[in-house]
Amino acid sequence: MYIILTAMLALNVSSDVLDGFVQVEDGLARTNENVGLRNDAVYSQLESFTALNPEKGTPWLEKAKEVKDRTVGLYELIDSLKVAIAVEADGAGGNPVDIKRKDDVEAASVVMLAPGDNLGKHLRESIEDYRNFIMTTVSDSVKRASIVETLSTKPFRRPGTLVTQQWEYSKFENQPAVAAVTLLTKLQNDIRYVEGEALGALLASVDAGDVRVNELNAFVLPRSQIVMKGGKYAANIVLAAVDTTSRPIIYVDGKKLADDKGTYEFVPSSTGTFDYHGHLEVTHGDGSVSRHPFESTYTVIEPMATVSATMMNLLYAGIDNPVSISVPGVPMSGVKATMTNGTLSRNGDKWIARPSKVGENSIVTVTAEIDGQPRTVATTEFRVRKLPDPTAFLLLQGQNGRNERYKGDRPVGKDLLTSSPGIEAAIDDDILNIDFKVLGFETVFFDQMGNAIPEVSDGASFSARQKERIKRMGRGKRFYLSRIRAKGPDGVERTLNPVEVIVR
Repeated sequence: MYIILTAMLALNVSSDVLDGFVQVEDGLARTNENVGLRNDAVYSQLESFTALNPEKGTPWLEKAKEVKDRTVGLYELIDSLKVAIAVEADGAGGNPVDIKRKDDVEAASVVMLAPGDNLGKHLRESIEDYRNFIMTTVSDSVKRASIVETLSTKPFRRPGTLVTQQWEYSKFENQPAVAAVTLLTKLQNDIRYVEGEALGALLASVDAGDVRVNELNAFVLPRSQIVMKGGKYAANIVLAAVDTTSRPIIYVDGKKLADDKGTYEFVPSSTGTFDYHGHLEVTHGDGSVSRHPFESTYTVIEPMATVSATMMNLLYAGIDNPVSISVPGVPMSGVKATMTNGTLSRNGDKWIARPSKVGENSIVTVTAEIDGQPRTVATTEFRVRKLPDPTAFLLLQGQNGRNERYKGDRPVGKDLLTSSPGIEAAIDDDILNIDFKVLGFETVFFDQMGNAIPEVSDGASFSARQKERIKRMGRGKRFYLSRIRAKGPDGVERTLNPVEVIVR
């Protein structure tokens, strides 16, 4: 069963896990776009204020332009690295949003860590330069600490090792191409977040209360919408153009948020996709209160690392094969699967595959409900083979009273042989443990002239004539169990290898 279960995990490695990175990449890309729009809105507010009050707004707008220019420069550098990794993995025309060789663990190392170019080192130094510049625009000590943590490039020491690694080696060495591109997109997400912190600080410096607005919108800004089970979900819930001297009251799912700065965090207890909603209450100068609703979604996935032999993708015809199927971030109720050349049924969170024909491959197709729509997330092909032949053995009573399987590996007493119920057969290699039904067999004895004397069994048991022959045998003599016919759970009848029995 171990090989079968290990082989089934290849479904997750080749499709679910790697395609899970694609889903994370898509989510991060959407988040980057949304945060970019939010940052552009803050930048537009600075432009509008400067148009109304050039003397007061121009110094801060100039700094905001520099923040934007440096952000775009670093963002585009990372985009070029993603393209380079995709091209290294897939060749000319490689596309970072559609990497074909997702599991290529060489591409990221070649692009980022190759001697000479030192692109990983260049990226690290560019991040450090950008971080130091952004720090000059933010005076709030809490926000400065958050920026340092978000864009940290500290050396990393892996658990169980004594030597630290440079940031670029810890991120890109032996990293699958799709994971490296997703990591770079996450870095772009962090850069957008830091840009927003800088623009927000510059806007606050010109006194946002002087800016006339005709619309208030509530925003939920999660650090990440993909959360590992046991990790922490964190999001900032803010109101655009809010007066920092009068913070709004925030309610999430009907409960008042204790953090008046709008940080909403908790530790998820289960996997899946979840929604939450709430509202902000803002008190205006005339004493009136306005209410601004918000909603957001987060996904919790299991931490995982799967190692399996991809060449072992095979099923056995005519029997139940346990199969493990899961889609990161999707509850089991949202996962469906079908199979050609046989049947695939669900038993709780497990699946049972039962192929029909030997020699004809089976294709398992997995679909999952994502964002309310069914999507095909994996198609995996399995070879279908006949069950291997079992091994025949005599069931003997051991010295401790427990039955043991005698396969002719040593001399055995006549009393144990004659008291044995007969021959059994099974695949008992601790990988497949399957019993077969013995239909019949023959014993072959030899007289003093060396002539073979065959005797037919009584089904799977010794016949009376066979037992009598055994009783008359002398010490050291031997006979053979041959023409052993057995049938397995697949219904196929087969003839097994003979067993040599030596009388003690």
